[in-house]
Amino acid sequence: MRDRIKTLRECSTAARPSISCERAKLVTEFYRSHEADCVSVPVKRALAFHYIMANKAISIQDDELIIGERGPAPKATPTYPEICIHTLNDLDILHSREKIPYSVDKECRLLYEKEIIPFWRGKSMRDRIFSEISDDWKAAYEAGIFTEFQEQRTPGHTVLGDKIYKKGFLDIKRDIAESSERLDFYCDRDALDKRDELKAMEIAADALILFAQRHA
Repeated sequence: MRDRIKTLRECSTAARPSISCERAKLVTEFYRSHEADCVSVPVKRALAFHYIMANKAISIQDDELIIGERGPAPKATPTYPEICIHTLNDLDILHSREKIPYSVDKECRLLYEKEIIPFWRGKSMRDRIFSEISDDWKAAYEAGIFTEFQEQRTPGHTVLGDKIYKKGFLDIKRDIAESSERLDFYCDRDALDKRDELKAMEIAADALILFAQRHA
């Protein structure tokens, strides 16, 4: 094993997993802003993604040739309050549990208490889903008959094919532009929804281009 790889391996194994509140803070800032008003849901989510890509910390460790982290440091795991809000008790359990703990610092806990939880209470996907299901389903959930998938892990397990290995994002943006030009607003009742989806795709592509430029 080369010294560079050995050093990177040692740094990785020594790093303690932690909860990073960076993404939760950024997504909350965006949804509080006026940019989140008066746009469709796909465009709103794309703009939120763009805000995160424009503002999250860049992590490039010494001796790394392949770079990129979900959080601001190795093994710093982001949270997704728009999907499922961690309670203060959840954070305490993550911090202190014996098997695979995730450290939660006082600043992160305070941010959740003062900003994240109050803003997202009743707005998260989990809260909205559970407000619609019947008492029987809730009882089954409480009994442990089923669990809610994204309550336990982050989204992002889907590869969606091999397009990103064959095309650059400028190519993808050209495909989006061509699809937009083919929209038929006279005969297709879904044309407006398709336009918003394509606009969101373009914003997401721009976000990833910006994120790559920030690394460069």
